[in-house]
Amino acid sequence: MGSNKDVRRRTSVVNNQKLEKEPESNGQTLSPTLGYQNPALSVSSSSINHCHVKDFEVLGSNNFLVTDQHKTSAKEKLEATQQWAKKEMQEHLHQENLIQETTDPIMTTQGLGPEHAILLCFFTGLLQIVMGLLGLGFLIDFVSGPVSSGFTSACALIIVTSQVRDILGITASGTTFIRSWRSIFSNIHNTQLWDAVMGVSCIIVLLVMRFLGTLRIGPKGEDAKPTTCQNLVNKVIWFVTTSRNAILVIGCGFIGYALSTDDEDPPFQVIGDVPPGLPSFKVPPFGFEAEVNGTMVSYDFWDMMENLGSGIIVMPLIGLLETIAICKAFANGKPVDATQELYAIGLCNFANSFVQAFPGAGALARSAVNNSSGVRTTLGGLYTGIIVIASLLVFTPYFYYIPKASLAGLIIAAVVFMVEVRVIKPMWRSKKSCLVVCFITFIACLVLPLEIGILVGIGVNLLFILYHAARPKITVEKLKTNIGTEYLLLTPDRCLIFPSVDYVRNLVTKHSIRQGVPVVIDCTHIYGADYTAATVIDTLTQDFSTRDQPLLFYNLKPSVCAVFEGIGPKDFIVFYNEDQIDDLLIEMDCSRKESEIIGV
Repeated sequence: MGSNKDVRRRTSVVNNQKLEKEPESNGQTLSPTLGYQNPALSVSSSSINHCHVKDFEVLGSNNFLVTDQHKTSAKEKLEATQQWAKKEMQEHLHQENLIQETTDPIMTTQGLGPEHAILLCFFTGLLQIVMGLLGLGFLIDFVSGPVSSGFTSACALIIVTSQVRDILGITASGTTFIRSWRSIFSNIHNTQLWDAVMGVSCIIVLLVMRFLGTLRIGPKGEDAKPTTCQNLVNKVIWFVTTSRNAILVIGCGFIGYALSTDDEDPPFQVIGDVPPGLPSFKVPPFGFEAEVNGTMVSYDFWDMMENLGSGIIVMPLIGLLETIAICKAFANGKPVDATQELYAIGLCNFANSFVQAFPGAGALARSAVNNSSGVRTTLGGLYTGIIVIASLLVFTPYFYYIPKASLAGLIIAAVVFMVEVRVIKPMWRSKKSCLVVCFITFIACLVLPLEIGILVGIGVNLLFILYHAARPKITVEKLKTNIGTEYLLLTPDRCLIFPSVDYVRNLVTKHSIRQGVPVVIDCTHIYGADYTAATVIDTLTQDFSTRDQPLLFYNLKPSVCAVFEGIGPKDFIVFYNEDQIDDLLIEMDCSRKESEIIGV
């Protein structure tokens, strides 16, 4: 980069306008002119204290121009300059406080400061490691395909929405999809033309390059043999389309540099100054002091734990759910080891807490960029890490001119294909309730915070599962034994657990009273039962005994039989051979007649 641009970029500046202040002292007129580049930089007192004010003295690398129209002492001029700089510093700090007040509630818990976020990162990683050691990765089995599709699609739209503001060059806020768009529309009149042109152009270029990646020069087919020249062209096309993201960012950075001058930035927003270097390594804060409304307040470990509240438990689970949902989105049907992912994100969060990071998990935007760039193995993570570290140490000065709109366009072009529209038709044809779960998850993630939205999707999916379990299908057949005795055969198609036992009991009672013949319940498909089912079976056998109507259980699994026998039901008869039914019915009929005779 040019030296003049570097000097201008590093210069302490505050705003974009010429600010004039004219303190009058003994006929002195002071007119400092200030050039704007980056509000994050400020005026150092040492640079002012060492200035020698003359007739036309330059302060701060041509940023302060002091004119002396009357003969006054250098000391008076210096004091006036210091007062002006102090006021500008106060205004700058006020701007920083506004930014801090805006970002803290988003980046930390309840706006309590970064210390809470760092401690939350520490406990999130620790609990995720413990969950991995205990083998709790099975919890992710509760995230079904429809829930994952709805969550992934909503995340994609939310990410696209978050990048629209950089495409348009406007300021927008909002923690949910609806709030973000409301903020965008309220500020859309401030759209910057060149930012929009840059962003839309980048999206179009990336989509065209993505399409070119599907083209092949030469004959097609398994037996086709392209020439050497055709192979070379295909490899060049593959390389260019695969590295299209890097090519675009580098190219846009050069455009930003070329359109900048010594006095002005490019016509579109750029990244600006990126602080170089790596964060310091230190133990997470287990207590700290902070100034609140002008008063110093101390937080000990238990105060911080109380402030974090349920987030200590919820954050590890949400991190796992989001990571696995993203893994499934890119797995292409391959199995995902949830326990392995727990170890990975747990160790990362635990280690990151020692370098002042906040909790992290799988990121759909970066995953989509990696996928679209051709990354296929975990070596891509090592490569990305090395590039990030090297960039922080060496390349941060060169990031200054990269347009924000180009990065936003890159992310949009990557994640827009993660909206899983293609699953709608198969879900509708397969099972409509799955499509309902998918849409509910999708809408919940857009309207509510993501962590709440995915929990809503899981909850609705579990309700469908419980309803399905509570309403088993029962086949009713009227048959005859070998000796011609009629009986009613009832066959439930699933296990008997507490949501379904009353429903099954009512159906059995209704059909048995209507037919008035012995009843046989085929238990072949009953692979599980619980205490509630056992008590209902006990009540059912008593009802049949009161009506003098035989009730038999056929092919009951030993494990289920043990559950039923655990409460000691009366007249509970189980058989495993169809030929036994005649003997059992005759025996039960004889017992009934003997009871009647004894009663008489």
